[in-house]
Amino acid sequence: MSDVILHHYDLSPFSEKIRLALGYKGIDWKSVKVDAVPPRPLLNALTGGYRRVPVLQIGADIYCDSAMIFDVLERLAPAPSLYPTGEGISKALSLWWDRATWKPAIGVLVDYIGEHLPPEFLADRKDHYLGYDMSKEAMAPMLPVYVQQMTAFAGWLSSMLAGKDYLTGDALSAADITCYHSLWLLRANCGAEGIDTQLRLSADVTAWMDRIASVGHGNQTEITPDDAISVAKAAAPADVAITHDDASGLTVGTLVTVTPDDNARVPVEGTLVAANAQEIVISRETAEAGTVHIHFPRAGFETLPVEAAD
Repeated sequence: MSDVILHHYDLSPFSEKIRLALGYKGIDWKSVKVDAVPPRPLLNALTGGYRRVPVLQIGADIYCDSAMIFDVLERLAPAPSLYPTGEGISKALSLWWDRATWKPAIGVLVDYIGEHLPPEFLADRKDHYLGYDMSKEAMAPMLPVYVQQMTAFAGWLSSMLAGKDYLTGDALSAADITCYHSLWLLRANCGAEGIDTQLRLSADVTAWMDRIASVGHGNQTEITPDDAISVAKAAAPADVAITHDDASGLTVGTLVTVTPDDNARVPVEGTLVAANAQEIVISRETAEAGTVHIHFPRAGFETLPVEAAD
C-alpha cells in the first residue's frame, strides 16, 4: 500500500479530527502542511479545486471531507473501529454536530481572538468559504446567541456521557472525535479555563476531552506538496472499493460536478467512476498529478451531470 498522506494545517479543527483518527488507528502517515488561505496550486491539482481541508491521499486516490476520510481509514485498519456501535449513530451525530456548532463556535472564537486574524483570512472566509463576515465586529451582536447555543450543545454532550466514557458507548467512535473538535478549537485558542466557565462545560465533558486528547496523532513524517504530487503522478488509482449502484440513475462515464451543499461551494468536475449510497468516485487528469480518483461522501454533497449543473 502507498503511504497515507494528510494535507492539513495545524489550527484546522477538521484536520484535528483526522490527526486523532490516525493516532487512534495506529497508522503511520506523511504530513503535508498547506496554507490556511489559498491559493494552493499543488493541492488543487490533486483535488480539482476542492476548497476544504483536510484532504487524504493514498497514491493517486484522493479523499475529500472528514466523513469520507474516516471511512477509508476504517477500510485500511478495521480495528480499533471508528464505529464500534455501527455507522449510523456516529455518522448522523457527526454530521449534525459539524453543521450545528460551526457558526456559533466561530462566533465565540472571534470574540476572544478576532483582532488577531489576518485581513486576508477574513476576506477569504467571507467571499469564498463561509459566505458571511466572521470578523469580531460583524459577529459581536449575536455573541449571546452563540454562547447560548454552544452551552446547550455542551449540555447534551454531558447527558450522552452519563455513565459512559464515550458518546456512543464504552469505546471511542467517530462521533467522539467529531464532537471534540470544535470545543478543542475554542479551548486551544481562547484558553480552557475561560471556555469551560463560559460554556459551562461539565466535569464529565472536560474529562472526556482529556481522554480523546490522550489518543495523540501517531507517527508522522513531514513531506512537501511537491513530494505528494510526485507520489500521485507515479501511481495509478487503486481498484474502486465500491460497486456502482447509484439511486439517482447516474451512469459510469458521465461528466459530473460534485459540490458541498453547505459552504465552500466550489464544484469539482470529473468523470464518474463509481457511486453508491455512501460514496462517489470521479476521475480527473492533470499534467501535474496524472490521473487521480477523487472520493467524496454522498451525504453533504450534490452530484449532478455537467449539463444539469449549470
